[in-house]
Order: sequence, then structure tokens, then C-alpha cells
Amino acid sequence: MNLYPTLSKLLFFGLVVVSGNCLAIEPGFVIEQQSDRLVISLAGQPVATYVFRDQTIPRPYFAHVHVGSGQQVTRNHPPVPGIDSSDHATLHPGIWMAFGDLSGCDFWRNKDPIVHEAFVEKPQADDKQASFAVRNRYQRADGTLVCRETCRFSLINSPFGCWLLWDSVFDGESEFFFGDQEEMGLGMRVSTAISVKQNGTMLDSEGRRNEKEIWGNTTNWCDYSGVVDGQRIGMTLMCHPKNFRPSRMHARDYGFLTANPFGQKVFDKGERSKVIVKPGETLRLRYGLLLHGAPASAPIDLSAAYALYLKQSGE
Repeated sequence: MNLYPTLSKLLFFGLVVVSGNCLAIEPGFVIEQQSDRLVISLAGQPVATYVFRDQTIPRPYFAHVHVGSGQQVTRNHPPVPGIDSSDHATLHPGIWMAFGDLSGCDFWRNKDPIVHEAFVEKPQADDKQASFAVRNRYQRADGTLVCRETCRFSLINSPFGCWLLWDSVFDGESEFFFGDQEEMGLGMRVSTAISVKQNGTMLDSEGRRNEKEIWGNTTNWCDYSGVVDGQRIGMTLMCHPKNFRPSRMHARDYGFLTANPFGQKVFDKGERSKVIVKPGETLRLRYGLLLHGAPASAPIDLSAAYALYLKQSGE
């Protein structure tokens, strides 16, 4: 990532101070737009890369996600031999939303594409936040339309860390449905160094820990973090209470977590679910991801962070 965008890019966001022959970067967000991605930084440090076109992965995603201390909290993309496990290299690029059964199509395993159609709200950034909105087309491999998604993203700096607020609305010209699978919803793959298998920890709002206790259960939030160089770094996946149904956690000790509001029978929690969206109707999903880092001796208060998430997301 280029941490020193061109002068014109910096001026576009009003974040450059010229002093003599030096450029001083203000303590704010910058979005550098390229032909296939947005590179997002805060006070000159990397935050995340949003990739909206990729020849290998036919769906949008966030990769190279960092906390304020500069440490990366998503797995390297692509995985680095000798550092990362190479499983699911094109399925788990960082943070993404996808569905293993959407009207019988498999957008999770890249068998059917999620196509970026347009930015419906252009990328904007200032000293407090960065935001943009996209329109995605979910289509079958033969190109026929299944549904569309309008997704709004906001990155907000806070005392707890950096928020990534995710707000997706789905609609269609004809009826479509969400099926009952594990691989449905908002997913993330953490850095190998903080996976449970490398002495990291998953903790949910009910006090449950790691895959054995968390998998298949609903929760307000689930944190995945570990200690690196004396800092506890990680991501907390927070579920909005106004989603149509509580999300169950598809949680794995190897470094993977998904918030899934669709799976029921697959988690042994009831009858098989089929969520139908008819023409003229919409389905909305909202989540928050807290990118955090703090001294291991003084971890952040995740319950207080969740309360702030609700306030920021309009609850």
C-alpha cells in the first residue's frame, strides 16, 4: 500500500498542510481510489483495502485490515507460506459478506459471482470518518440476476478503536430466498497469529469461549483476538438487534468467524429455514466490526463498546 498518496489525492480530501517543502498529513481518514479497489488509511497508517473487482475472487471484500498500532488483524491475502495456513485462500480474503445458498446459488464458494455495479455514494473522508456505498449484483454463473444489494460502509475512529459499520439492503425484480447453511452472512478470517490454535481467544457477550462453546449460538457480539508484542489485537463482530433474526456464530478455532442469521437446522437449532424476499420487499442486515488494539494488561470493555455501536448505528 502507498502510504503517501499524490498531492492531488490528498487535496481532494482536504487533508494536506503545506509547510515549506514538507507535506504534513492531518490525523484523519484518506481514501485512495484505484481501478479495482479503495485503499483506506488513518493518520498515514493503513486501515483496510476494499477490493471491488478481482479476477480470482468474484465478489467484493476487505483485505489487509489493521488496528491503530499498525498491526494486521486479518490473515495475509494471499496467505504467506511458512506464516499462514493456506486453507480457503480465495474464500477467506479478510472480511466479506456472501451466501452458500441464495436461491440455490453458491456465492460463498465463488461458484456464482457478486458483481460490483457502481458506487451509489462516492467515497468521502474527513478527520472523523470515511464512508462510501456500493450497488452489487448477485447473479448466476450464466449471468441471470438473482438479486441486488445496496451496501453502505462507514469507518469511524473511536476511543475503543476503529469501527467498520456494515449496512446491507437486498431487493429483487423477482422472488429470491436465503437457505439454511453454515456459510451464510458476514465472515472474517483473523491473522494466523491470533487464531485460537495460536493461543488467541474467541469470547462472546454471554461469556462463552472458543469454538466448542460459541459455535451455533446466538450472541450480541463475538470477539476474536490475541496478544502480539504485548498488545491484545483483534476484531469484534457485533450484531444489530433490529436484524430480522439473531445471528448464530459459525466459529472456528483456526481463525474464522461468521455471523449467520439464516442457519437454523444446520446448527441443530430448529426446522430448516428458508427466508423469502418477494418483489417490492427488502431484507436489511446490519453489523459492526470493531478493529481494536490495547495493552494486554488493560483490555477494552467490549460491553461498553457494543453500547457505543448501537448509538452510532442509530439504535
